Amino acid sequence: MPRSVMPVSPPATARRRIVILSAAVGAGHDGAAEQLAERLHRDGFMVDRCDFLDLLPGRLGTAVVGTYHRLLVWAPGGYQRMYAATERGSRPGLFVAILLRTARRPVLRAIPRDTAAVVSTYPGASQVLGALRRRGELAVPAVTYLTDFSVHALWVAPGIDVHLAAHQVPARQAAARDAAGVRVCAPVVGKEFGPATAAERRAARAVFGLPADGPLALLVAGSWGVGAVERAAAELRDVAAVEPVVVCGRNERLAGRLRAQGFAHVHGWVDDMPGLMRACDVLVQNAGGLTSLEAFAAGLPVLSYRCIPGHGQTNAAALAEAGLAPWIKEPRDLAPAFRAAVGTGGAGRALFHDGVCAAAAVAEIARGTAPVPVAAPPVRLPSPYDARPAIRPSSRPAALRGVRALAMAAAVTVLLGIAAPLAEAYGDSPGRFPALTHLLEGDPR
Repeated sequence: MPRSVMPVSPPATARRRIVILSAAVGAGHDGAAEQLAERLHRDGFMVDRCDFLDLLPGRLGTAVVGTYHRLLVWAPGGYQRMYAATERGSRPGLFVAILLRTARRPVLRAIPRDTAAVVSTYPGASQVLGALRRRGELAVPAVTYLTDFSVHALWVAPGIDVHLAAHQVPARQAAARDAAGVRVCAPVVGKEFGPATAAERRAARAVFGLPADGPLALLVAGSWGVGAVERAAAELRDVAAVEPVVVCGRNERLAGRLRAQGFAHVHGWVDDMPGLMRACDVLVQNAGGLTSLEAFAAGLPVLSYRCIPGHGQTNAAALAEAGLAPWIKEPRDLAPAFRAAVGTGGAGRALFHDGVCAAAAVAEIARGTAPVPVAAPPVRLPSPYDARPAIRPSSRPAALRGVRALAMAAAVTVLLGIAAPLAEAYGDSPGRFPALTHLLEGDPR
């Protein structure tokens, strides 16, 4: 049997293995993978975790993350347009298809022969796994764990056997995109996240040096600290009359600016996020990722405000549709929304009591005790990779074709990333070079 093709049923004496592919793009994809791995390991599985971006050739993974980060920081308007355009598509665009094709063989090499199932918490990894399943090169079930509440087109890949969603809203969105095996499961978050008693809340405030009385808004902006955080903090304080407790992630520049503006409770990366959630009254978020799920588990009400482009806004819309987190779009609505949320316990607690959790669902699939939709017969040509003229098989040597694909992907990545370093060369903040900022954000001034 070739190395790239795995047995459907490993020997009974073999310990069952599950491979999880995530990506260090922010912290949400990796956080979901970590929680899945922890629970599956406790359930008796061997678990391998791989960063999908590390499987891209050269330094393409680093370039992809850097470009994405720069777009969010320097060109949010451009990122919004790119996100909207790709959201309407039914398959990856040319650049994305070429980039993903380069990961196909490395992904297969990362999957040991005794693997019983493969799980993706990142859209790009799902696209590659789906293509491998369709081509007959991956012989075990492939599962996508949807970490977002809204389902972008890239999340749904033909060939993926099961899509796990945290709520009926993302489940319906996935089904509308013809996702296979859609199932609603309780999301996985750290066991430390749980409702706090009044005494625990007082103790947590003392630990973090927070006021013993008065309303506190926990303002988060992901591990990168991106978005209109300074503006949101000022509006919470000055318009809603609420003390903001700001978590800037790894963005130390943002933390420094907020402290210079007189905000008293500013944190960088926080290791004890469960404790900080116990200390606060409401979570104010701008991306709708893992932190929102952790807040739901902690019984902390959630508001969406000043959301980042793309998935931040579509997640906010989905959370609002699900009745889990109102999307506040005007500063004047902050105060009444905050008052209405305080003390409600958060609607999201119900997510963790309905049905099995996502890790248990993966375990069932790996053991063969859960029904998995019968995959279509393997085919060679109708795949997202072979359908476009630029990447059809040719008579050129395989090594040369790989080099050409890599060169094209690298060139597009460089072009996408070129504007941000140029802006940075003229100053360390957009305000110091306003003409370029307007250009990057699509402002015609």
